[in-house]
Amino acid sequence: MPSLTTALDRLATLASASHARACAFLVLLSLAAFLPGFQTLQPLDRDEPRFAQASKQMLETRDFVDIRFQDEARHKKPVGIYWLQSATVAAGEALGVPQARTQIWLYRIPSLVGAVATVLLTYWALLAFVGARMALLGASLMAACVLLGVEARIAKTDALLAACAVATMGALARTWLDWTRSLAFVPSSRNWLVFWSATALGLLLKGPIVPMVWGLAILVLSIRERSFRWLKPLRFDRGLLLCLVVVLPWFLAIAWKTGGAFFAESVGQDMLGKVAEGQEKHWGPPGLYLLIFFGTYWPAAAFAAMAVPFAWVRRREPQVLFLLAWIVPSWIVFEAVPTKLPHYVLPLYPAVTALLLLALLNDGIDRFRRGSVATALLVVIVPLALTGIIVAANWSLDGSIPYLALPFLLLALLVAATVVAAFRCGDLEGALRLGVVASLLLGLGVYGFAVESLRSFKLSPRLAEAVRTVGCTDPAVITVGYREPSLVFLVGTDLAMGPDGAAAAAFLAQPGCRVALVEARHAAAFQAALPATGITPRLVTTLRGFNLNGGRRLEIAVLTRP
Repeated sequence: MPSLTTALDRLATLASASHARACAFLVLLSLAAFLPGFQTLQPLDRDEPRFAQASKQMLETRDFVDIRFQDEARHKKPVGIYWLQSATVAAGEALGVPQARTQIWLYRIPSLVGAVATVLLTYWALLAFVGARMALLGASLMAACVLLGVEARIAKTDALLAACAVATMGALARTWLDWTRSLAFVPSSRNWLVFWSATALGLLLKGPIVPMVWGLAILVLSIRERSFRWLKPLRFDRGLLLCLVVVLPWFLAIAWKTGGAFFAESVGQDMLGKVAEGQEKHWGPPGLYLLIFFGTYWPAAAFAAMAVPFAWVRRREPQVLFLLAWIVPSWIVFEAVPTKLPHYVLPLYPAVTALLLLALLNDGIDRFRRGSVATALLVVIVPLALTGIIVAANWSLDGSIPYLALPFLLLALLVAATVVAAFRCGDLEGALRLGVVASLLLGLGVYGFAVESLRSFKLSPRLAEAVRTVGCTDPAVITVGYREPSLVFLVGTDLAMGPDGAAAAAFLAQPGCRVALVEARHAAAFQAALPATGITPRLVTTLRGFNLNGGRRLEIAVLTRP
């Protein structure tokens, strides 16, 4: 597609003419990448509805210190994300959004903001290493990154955490490169404020993760320099004071309210538990992040892999050394921890992008190296595999074909093929830009149409809708067998979780408007317990679907009092 490559080149020239234009372009690009499916995607079990439900309960109880999921204390992460989600939902209510507290897209707005901020801050951070045109390309690759696109659509901490990490590392890069006389400009006197403000927000979002990333990098660089003097411009005395002012009030409040239980659970059970063993079925062997890198960092992953020889040869140069200090120590920590979740390594991807750009500028990617074309073909294999999985899932679960999604998926495949062609012709910069276009098309096909057509995955929304049709307002509800957090979020905080069918029968026997959701495995026990209750429930509907977490097909009866 020579004409498309030429158009993209002209657009890059126009957008990089000034920083204001570049930022405006990146905001529009990010919204194009992140908005498809943002409002229509169902709450994704289990983490997203747990965060959203805890934020919703803050609004219900007006308790903005403690964090709870129903009656259970949720002492895993600090309070930052819950405050932000509660604020956006409260704003939605004030603006008249119908049923704002059960609109999952409102809870996702902080993640969307965090993802857009990650793209913009990547551009800012890359300016310490490359010119505006290349920084624009690198930030565009982050907007196209599969993993960031996922996190932009999920109401939890990780998109915002990535933004905080990029801000701190961009500030740290300016300090290091200025010290080593490798910076093309004089850093701002407010650089330290960026560093510590992002650190403080990161502490309120997810505790020590952001300080771990920059702390390990500082350790490596200081050992290499045999001195910590280069850190003086970051003003650690003022910065640590700023962090204390920001984070200490809530930490003192939660310590007083819970009697120290928050720290025992968040540090002793959650954080150290992840270090000791894989939590919540998220165990993975060392090396897993390298394996999934080619999917999570698509479409740029294949070309980033080709930049590894360049990084090794130039490892002693200040720019490359800094980027390796950003990536390698934290990556080793994440690989060593038994609990593996794809988003853990997201804060390291902007540094990978910077290495790729430096290799591109310095002819460090050899397209004639053995295996280079085969590696580039991964750009095609990822969307091809994803298209096959989507079509197979639609057909096997719902007996349908996602016809509306197919044109976009096939176009993404076609553009991905031109990425490989451009690479073989030696136009790597053009290939990367085409990869961004392929990612936009793939995201539109997957999130805009394909996922929406997978009705079997939407069990909780369909059950919540069935509850609303029983004919009475504010019914009491019990669920047996199906206990996903998304159901609590959509049905209500008071949703009862029954242990068996007999509990559901006893629940329906009580007076008032009541609804029971009984999964098929508990139907026999439910029917056996009915004679003792003296009631004959009315079957509202029976819903069938697929529970991703359990990997099982489910059949759930919705019953109410006669």
